Amino acid sequence: MNKDLENMASSDMKICSLCYEDDEDGSFTDAVEWCIEFEVFLCMDCEKHHKKSRTSKDHKTMSTEDYHELPKFMQEISNQCRDHKKKFDLYCSFHACPCCVTCITDKHQQCQEMKSLSDVLEQVKSSASVQLLETDLKEVKESFEEIKKYLNSRLETSDSQKQKAVENIKSMRKSLNDYLDKIEKEILDDLESQQSKLQSKLNSLLQQLTQRGHEIIQLQSEFSKMTQYATDLQTYVGLGEIEKTTSQAAEYIEDLKSGGQFDEINLDVTISSEIQSIIKDVQSFGDINVNTSPCPLQVKTGRKNQAQYLAPLGFHN
Repeated sequence: MNKDLENMASSDMKICSLCYEDDEDGSFTDAVEWCIEFEVFLCMDCEKHHKKSRTSKDHKTMSTEDYHELPKFMQEISNQCRDHKKKFDLYCSFHACPCCVTCITDKHQQCQEMKSLSDVLEQVKSSASVQLLETDLKEVKESFEEIKKYLNSRLETSDSQKQKAVENIKSMRKSLNDYLDKIEKEILDDLESQQSKLQSKLNSLLQQLTQRGHEIIQLQSEFSKMTQYATDLQTYVGLGEIEKTTSQAAEYIEDLKSGGQFDEINLDVTISSEIQSIIKDVQSFGDINVNTSPCPLQVKTGRKNQAQYLAPLGFHN
């Protein structure tokens, strides 16, 4: 496939590859099908000839609409060797990569563990890995949702704690004279500062989690499309890519939790006992206490070390 056709395959263009190659002027004919074996777009006329030809009548095809439903990185996966322009038929277990027949003599003469690629890819979509990864995606997505819900509740709790502290401060302020204006302002400012820092931290974390959550939702959508439209080869590679990202998301959640990012931080105020008897000796209105307690949230982070069976990058164009 030449560079222009590669760009067509990876873009949203639907141009017949055969018409484009045969026409010296580079004819642009709307394509309706994608040949999985030849990796070319076909217009209606070429698709009819394609089905009648003895060399291609048994080829699997898919509509251009279905083809463009595949995630971009899966569209870039080819069943042909980039170096030798031949179809991948074998799989080297030692190097964890697909091979064409020329690859064996070129780079894999000493490799003993060569397998049929069709055997490696057999029933890949119905394998346990697909079901496990789907479960992991679901659990990680649910974890993000639970964490966002929890952090929003912590924001509400923080507001409630702040309000309670303000009420205590104002209640004591009623029994004091104008001298307390200054130190009242100091403690209110301290309270505002502490609570602002806490909210800023929670909002920042919430923003990060929301972004990561959107990425998982997008990945879940790509996973669904992969299981519907991708070839076995694309699915095999796609599983590795999605599994890697899912593992990273799960590890991200685990790191936040182990790092104390979800621990409860509470606001409280302690009113000085001296202020009730000796106003002139009081130098502060009280103290804002920021207390941390372990996070009660239980989240699912999927399987550990999900990326250990990643598919090689050798499948890519």
